[in-house]
Amino acid sequence: MQKKTHDYDNVFKTMKSKHKRLFISVINDIFGKDYPVDADMTILPSEGYLTESETVDGSKEIEEQISDFLLKIGQEVYLLECQSYNDDSMAIRIAEYAFIAARQSAVWDIGHATIPMPRFSIIYIRKTDKTPKATTITFTFPEGQTVDYEFENVILENLTKEYIVEKRLFPYIPFYIARYEKDITSEGNVDRAIEDLTYFKDALLRLRGTAELSDAEMIDLMGFVNTIITHIANENKNEERLVNVMGGTIIETESEKWVRQGMQQGMRQGQAKMIVELGQDDGQDDETILKRLREKIGLSLEEAKDCLAKYGRQLV
Repeated sequence: MQKKTHDYDNVFKTMKSKHKRLFISVINDIFGKDYPVDADMTILPSEGYLTESETVDGSKEIEEQISDFLLKIGQEVYLLECQSYNDDSMAIRIAEYAFIAARQSAVWDIGHATIPMPRFSIIYIRKTDKTPKATTITFTFPEGQTVDYEFENVILENLTKEYIVEKRLFPYIPFYIARYEKDITSEGNVDRAIEDLTYFKDALLRLRGTAELSDAEMIDLMGFVNTIITHIANENKNEERLVNVMGGTIIETESEKWVRQGMQQGMRQGQAKMIVELGQDDGQDDETILKRLREKIGLSLEEAKDCLAKYGRQLV
């Protein structure tokens, strides 16, 4: 049974809603810009469109598609899509997302409209032989004119850990571990994965120390890493070793010890919230969610019930 990708989607969506400034360096790197880290960024509404798809029993259903991340810096609009697998429909979906975005900035008068298309990029978490280096949308007009609307994709597996840290591409860090998926899922040797995770942990602690990252940003990034590890490992023997990297022992001062304790509490809360939300998304009952809260992060029954009450939502 193919595993669902809610974990990847939720991590990306949570980052964009809670820590949008971390994406400024991503925009700079992809599009060759030089925005300051405190540049004014506006998250634009990702209005969806309706598409018809066929279900397993041959019937039709209408699904709403919503773009991952639409943002504006100055007068420029950017569209970022995060993909965990190759999707044959991605180019046409980008065309639809881009037109919806352009419509928000369009200007018109009698007999004339100007529709400014946004810059776009697809961030591929995994890489296969079919993963495209660029996405091209060719507009063909009635008289035969054609225009190629094209931008390069980001293939995370092609980026080194050193490059990610050097360029401050923090939103990529939680997804970096996906390149070791075969080793993790087969319960093979994960020493290289642990080495890379340790590199990122040390870098995050160092950059928090120099105030390039806030405590909340560092805590959440570490929690996001562990969420993706848990998704990939799926409770096999490698999971504990990998998850422990971000929560390992650190030589620390008293003030750092206070920060770490707060960080660990924040990570537990973040993991608990994710377990509750994903469990409800997957249709799990309360008993199953409570069991996962107790097993995955060691909560007592009362603590698990409190988390379910705090982070759960009434399902209709």
